Amino acid sequence: MSFLKEIERRRTFGIISHPDAGKTTLTEKLLLFGGAIQEAGAVKNNKIKKGATSDFMEIERQRGISVSTSVLAFNYKGKKINILDTPGHKDFAEDTFRTLTAVDSVIVVIDVAKGVEEQTEKLVSVCRMRHIPIIVFINKLDREGKDAFDLMDEVEQKLGLNVTPLSFPIGMGYDFQGIYNIWEQNINLFSGDSRKNIEDTIAFSDIESPELEKIIGEKPAVKLREELELISEVYPAFDREQYLSGNLQPV
Repeated sequence: MSFLKEIERRRTFGIISHPDAGKTTLTEKLLLFGGAIQEAGAVKNNKIKKGATSDFMEIERQRGISVSTSVLAFNYKGKKINILDTPGHKDFAEDTFRTLTAVDSVIVVIDVAKGVEEQTEKLVSVCRMRHIPIIVFINKLDREGKDAFDLMDEVEQKLGLNVTPLSFPIGMGYDFQGIYNIWEQNINLFSGDSRKNIEDTIAFSDIESPELEKIIGEKPAVKLREELELISEVYPAFDREQYLSGNLQPV
């Protein structure tokens, strides 16, 4: 019986994307938030001696890419979370396809500037064929990129997904201030300090409150309210069962 309990408390997430969208860096952030590591080390280029925790093979350190799937685990809220950091490079796609047979859900990482790329399309088509629950993660919002609504349209059209945003950016690129978390109703301010465990979070359920202007400024506040109103009109509300059945993809 204890064996079945151990299986039941496990949740396995595969992280997939086109090369260089930020899979390994996201894996490290999840480990950081899960308390498994104390400081994130990014794989940016060959000059950086300290590679990411999951890029452990010599070839990965040299090339700055993942060539095999790494399994990293931590305990979170009574569950054993397994994170599978998969290779994005097409030369090593076979390993990723095999990995997808062992996951409960996948996180698709998309670069805000490049949008949906070729390898992402191939990997997501495999997930859809197997009805694997998908979470979409838009990365690198502190760089200039595509409009958030345009990106979600692109994800729906190119990947054939039915998306619903659970959080939304406040600004983008040089004027990126953080994220409004629609699901938890709070504001997560961005400081740009990669070593911090988590950035400043402010509980904020009343989006009409004048306090919003004090936190993010007048123009960004007006824009955010308009965007959140549009989201509530255009996108379906998040439904856990629809997500688990592979019919709805939170962003």
